[in-house]
Amino acid sequence: MHEFNYKLKVFYEDTDAGGVVYYANYLKFFERARTDAISNIGLSNKKLLDEYGVFIIVKSCNVEYLKPAKLEDQLEIKSSIISTSNTSFRMKQKAFRDQELITDCEIHLVLVDKSGRPTKIPDILKEKIIIN
Repeated sequence: MHEFNYKLKVFYEDTDAGGVVYYANYLKFFERARTDAISNIGLSNKKLLDEYGVFIIVKSCNVEYLKPAKLEDQLEIKSSIISTSNTSFRMKQKAFRDQELITDCEIHLVLVDKSGRPTKIPDILKEKIIIN
């Protein structure tokens, strides 16, 4: 399966008083990387909602913080799909600083309809995340 890469710079707003990235902000970084990955395959969260009537929501995530990121670090988030089912998929997302793994996350994402019930992954999304 395809790996998606997203680069970002750590800003002051991302850090605590000591200049270290606040732990919850990694979830924001990972969300941005997933949104960018969807864009890179020609879709968007808005298009998935408007044209297919689905949202992608986080069911669970497991994050391991290995080393801290700090103010003005350049990070790269690498994201890949590790499994799919009819209504969900799991991703591995890793944050790197200078090729060094600093944060490792496994996230379970579920497709839901407008009423919040799990629904089948649209074929266009499944084809693009598995084939690309």
